[in-house]
Formats: sequence, C-alpha cells, structure tokens
Amino acid sequence: MKLVSKVAKKPPPIGLRPYPAYRNAGLPWLDRIPDAWEVIRAKYLFGPIDVRSTTGDEELLTVSAADGVRRRNEKAVTMFMASSYVGHKLCWPGDLVINSLWAWATGFGFSRYHGIISSAYGVYRLRPEIAEDFEYFHQLLRSRAYDWEFTVRSKGIWVSRLQLTDEAFLEMPILVPPVGDRTAIVRFIRHLDQLVNQLIRAKRKMIELLNEQKQAIIHRAVTRGLDPTVTLKPSGIEWLSDIPAQWTVMALRLRYSVELGKMLDGKRITGNYLIPYLRNTDVQWDNIRTAQLPQMDIRTEEYERYTVRAGDLLVCEGGEVGRSAMWAECDSVVGYQKALHRLRPRCPHADNPRFLMYQLFYVAQKGVFKADGSENTIAHLTSEKLRKYRFAFPGRVEQDDLVKYIDFASQGINLAISKANSEIDLIREYRSRLISDVVTGQVDVRHLDLPDVEELLIEEPEELDIEEFVADPEEQIAGAAQ
Repeated sequence: MKLVSKVAKKPPPIGLRPYPAYRNAGLPWLDRIPDAWEVIRAKYLFGPIDVRSTTGDEELLTVSAADGVRRRNEKAVTMFMASSYVGHKLCWPGDLVINSLWAWATGFGFSRYHGIISSAYGVYRLRPEIAEDFEYFHQLLRSRAYDWEFTVRSKGIWVSRLQLTDEAFLEMPILVPPVGDRTAIVRFIRHLDQLVNQLIRAKRKMIELLNEQKQAIIHRAVTRGLDPTVTLKPSGIEWLSDIPAQWTVMALRLRYSVELGKMLDGKRITGNYLIPYLRNTDVQWDNIRTAQLPQMDIRTEEYERYTVRAGDLLVCEGGEVGRSAMWAECDSVVGYQKALHRLRPRCPHADNPRFLMYQLFYVAQKGVFKADGSENTIAHLTSEKLRKYRFAFPGRVEQDDLVKYIDFASQGINLAISKANSEIDLIREYRSRLISDVVTGQVDVRHLDLPDVEELLIEEPEELDIEEFVADPEEQIAGAAQ
C-alpha cells in the first residue's frame, strides 16, 4: 500500500523559495497552504460523466499508472479484446478517468483524447470555468502528496482489490490555487520534465553503449564458443548463421517446458490463498525485484503450475520482449503472473538456464522478437511462438564454461549499467518530490522566467502497465475460458 509521509514545512530546493504567507491547510497529510489558495471538495469542481459508445468505433484508450490516459496501441497491455465496444464508456479531452480498482496505485489521469475506456471506470469533468487548467489538476492528483487521499478513500478487504467509489472521490479535498499560480506551476513542471528527459536520455545512451559492449561478449560466446579454431557448420537459423559443429540445434520446447503464468481474475479472488506473485516489471535482465510484491490467490494444488522454484528462468511475454532472469530462492512460495513465461529444463543435467538467458539477451538485442509486433501493435511473445523458436545448444559442461566466462567478462559492465539505472531512479525520485512540493504550494515558482514548453511525457521503460490486471468482468470471464 502506498502511503506518503506528511507534507510538512521544510527548506525549499536550491533556487526556489516559499510563498510569502501561509495558513493552516486543515488536512491530515499537509500542514500549510499559501494564503490565497483554497481547499475545495471535488464535488464542487467535478461532475460525473457517463456517455456510452453507440458504434464502438471510437479510439481505444487505456489508463496507465506511468502517465495517465494513453492510446491503447501505444502501451504494452495484455487485456483481452472485447468482441464489441458498443455500450462502453466514452471520455473527451480534459476528462478525468479513474480506474476505480487501481486508484490507490495511480491508475487515473486526465485524457487528451476522445475515445473508449472500460465501462467500469469513472469519468469526471471539471467545471467550465476551470476546465482549461486540467493539466494542473492532473499533476496535483497524480503527485505523491495525494497518495494518502486515494489510498484511504479506496475500500476493500485486501490491498489488491481496493475500490474508489464516486462518492469517495467527490468528497476528496482538492487544492485550488489562483489561476495565475496554476499557470506558473504547469509551466514549471513542463520545464522540469524537459530537463529530466534530457538527463534520462543521456543515461540511457550510456546504458545502450554498455549493452553493445556486453552484446559483443555474449555474441561471441553463444554463437561460436571459446575456441577460435573450432569447426563450424550452418545453423539453419536466420539470426544465427554458423555455429560449432558439435552444437545441436533444437526447438526450445524439446529442451525446456514453457508455461505462462496465472491471470489475475478479480471475480475469483477470495483472499484465502494469497501468495506473492511476480509481474513483468519485476523481471529485469539477470535481476528479479522481490520488494513489495503484490499478492494473488493460488491454491496449493496449483503450485506446480503457477509457482517458481530455484533454477527456473522467467521470460517477459510483453514490454521488453524476451527480457529474462533466473529465480534463485529455494524456501519462499512465489507465483508468477500471466505476463511471464516460466522456462524449466526438461533435463536439468543437460541444460544450464543461465546459458539460455544469455542467448535470449543476444536475440532480444538483435531485435528478433520485435518481428512479432507491427508498427501499430505491441510485440508479444506467446507460449506457442516461444516453444517453436530454435536455439543452438552445446553440451552441459561447455554451457557452464561459457556462463562463467560471460559472467566474469561482463562484471564491470553490469556494475556500470546498474549505477546508471540507479541514477535514473534518483532523477525520477527528485522529480516526484519536487512536483509534490510545487503543486501543494510548499515552494513558489511564480517568479521564475521560464520558456513555454509543450507537454512532455517522462520517458519510462516500456513495461506492461496497470491495466493488464484489470479487464471488464465479461472480458475476464472470456479470458479465463481461453
């Protein structure tokens, strides 16, 4: 559960200053607001909207935890497509769209598009006299300062199914600065985002160059081995060319079992069999994040099918397709979600999953898996496709030797990549904290002479987003049947 500490009086960031005068905010999570600001209940600022599509032909939209309402074909989501979108809700530019089941996890945002959203979502429209300032309210509500409000107003038995009702949202206190302050705040955040994007791009460029060095090391090892004098033969694989004569080319299904994880179905959650589960975003290259994993119902009799054990290789089905890492823990019971494949050697004495992970890194960096998507769709690596992919397999002893060589040769590169990724996380963290201070009036940006900048999206890694977990009930049933 995301709870933010109280926004309290503190020294402003360098170059910024507080407002001249403050008064008591009267809020549990905020000590003070500028004198000229108001605190107004959402029901006096927003009106609920419920307009349905009569044709189902409008553009499909999705609610992203990373950046709000986006076109669905721009995001990596794994929801089942409905047979018809007639009767689904519509939204317009400037409307606030809230995924009521994931509001506590920032599953909402103001739309810049006209299109179709889930029938289960809430749509709210600002009063006409303040509608043009929706970008300020977008930044305010999505700031960390408002995590507390969305969390405590979302009700449910367990965290993963907390729901925000219309009534709960409309009773929420909203900070409303004067119009000039709202304009200055939006201008500042756009300028900040421009600088943040420049920094992140520079870090990512460095990571890209480091990955190229790593790819060169892995390429040589997984395609030719370590003996430069070895006899070669054609692999018969389009992306691989020649390989050592003693290696065997086989479809992946003959060496590994490939299983897709369990779909999170809200209608079937009881809370009686909850265990932690891994998501697409938790699996990074050669690293699995296990802090604060969500939970889902997996019965004991389903453990063999939907849990992981030491030595399993987890592979991303979408997002950065093919990204993979090995599960090393032995004692904990952890499941995996339907955005991940679990690969398990059919003969543990014959194959080292870490060698296959390096092969997948080489294949992913070459863009082989991207051929499974088009210009208008997000690539997905289905179980059927993954099982059919052919790879070159040396003997087990040679696999182990190659893994040791790659691990040693890429150690310094991995440390540099990890440091760059940590710096990106710190940049994003600073942005989040600064925006919370600005939208709550803890610092005054009205005096800054900043150029006008168009709205920017903070560059995020392509991940499966929050809507992959929340389909309409009829879509969930259809998906389970498939």
